[in-house]
Amino acid sequence: MSHTPLYLRDDNKDTLQQKARDANKLLESCAICPRRCKVNRLKNEKGICSVGALPVVCSYLAHHGEEPPISGEKGSGTIFFSYCNLKCVYCQNYHFSQEGEGEEVSVERLTEIMLHLQRCGCHNINFVTPTHVMPQIIMALASAAEKGLKIPIVYNTSGYELPATIRFLSGIVDAYLVDMRYAHNEQSKKYSCAADYPFYNQESLKEMHHQVGAATFDENGIIMHGVIIRHLVLPNNVSGTDAVMKFISEHLSKETYVSLMSQYHPYYHATKHPEIARCITKEEYESAIACLKKYGLENGWIQDSYGLERFAGINIKKNI
Repeated sequence: MSHTPLYLRDDNKDTLQQKARDANKLLESCAICPRRCKVNRLKNEKGICSVGALPVVCSYLAHHGEEPPISGEKGSGTIFFSYCNLKCVYCQNYHFSQEGEGEEVSVERLTEIMLHLQRCGCHNINFVTPTHVMPQIIMALASAAEKGLKIPIVYNTSGYELPATIRFLSGIVDAYLVDMRYAHNEQSKKYSCAADYPFYNQESLKEMHHQVGAATFDENGIIMHGVIIRHLVLPNNVSGTDAVMKFISEHLSKETYVSLMSQYHPYYHATKHPEIARCITKEEYESAIACLKKYGLENGWIQDSYGLERFAGINIKKNI
């Protein structure tokens, strides 16, 4: 059974084209993320994200390392955008998210990349760190749809989003693969230079869930639509796991799929902060798993050194 992406459904086709026409205007006084820098990116002015009129792409490929319903057997058509609106001191992708490794591409080239990934057989188009280049993505997607793109869209974000920006994506994005990095302002300010991250993260997640709900999958286990939340467990409970899981359970749904990640490593500038200058312990990860059970969250994946394993009821423990 084939799945028609939201952007190709009859009631959304005109919406996509209209939003593509509107998207360029959003760059004139940029306020598409909580930073609200108000720079004129059409004139190549650059704010905190360091990107002007053109998106910067580090790489693109059929990616097999995402959660199973994203990658499937054929891979996720992943486009890694350079730069980011967060400044995480421990970012494992710092070479392109912070230091800007990559090349500027035109909207036309971005369209070609999407179509190439579809020809490679990918299950979906997966935009990684898309927030700061959302307008260019929408313009390219509208063109790609006219040229035959017909696979779902995954919006793979750090979660530092404006609800208004997420509303702009309604009827376009099939699946949100979104981080919940922190529960508390002090930590988000110290480690990602974004004291308001928890507020905007939570409010945007409410909008995402309103749009597409909990994740649903086709007969092959590939995501059709919905939200998957990633939570990276940090040392010394910096990420506030208990509060994150409580929010998901009480404000979204107990059916929400959660990917509980254990692979934290002190990359980039993390060693300057003693409290996060190490990997997490087995006990810390098992404590995070206990939070899932505490709040009745029984859908998703837990992780060990061998990869992800889907859970139901959290009846198993993992060694990391």
